[in-house]
Amino acid sequence: MPATTATAQDFVPYATAAIDFHRALNVPAGPLVASRAELNSLHEHVVSLHGLLDAHAQRTSPLLPGEGDHLKATRTRLWQAAEHLHAAYHSSPRPGSGEVPDAEACRGRRPEGAPQLSICRRHQEAAQLMRRRTTPADLHSPFTGLVRH
Repeated sequence: MPATTATAQDFVPYATAAIDFHRALNVPAGPLVASRAELNSLHEHVVSLHGLLDAHAQRTSPLLPGEGDHLKATRTRLWQAAEHLHAAYHSSPRPGSGEVPDAEACRGRRPEGAPQLSICRRHQEAAQLMRRRTTPADLHSPFTGLVRH
């Protein structure tokens, strides 16, 4: 039997299936609100997917500008999703006390210490990538850029 090499196409369907399986097992029977651990895991997944799409956009854009525009727009939307997950994490009840931070504490973006700080560190690393690849106007626009046809 010939040896095969693993490619990204081999692993992405497994990641998708794992998320679908997780949702089917945990969300209908689980707690009514997402825990901080769940939000942290979702943030990690979205940031990883963001990195994958960034790599595709960077490689594709010089060769096929139209496809590259779509990939860049997708990358921007994923960044926006990561931003919302990060904010949801800091707005969710704290473990143990169940205390929900007030709006002022969330706006202050005060780190809550380890291990909670890992989501902030990951988010800042992804933010650096976005600052290199986009402008602030791109991030706040309802339209993520020119898409060629």
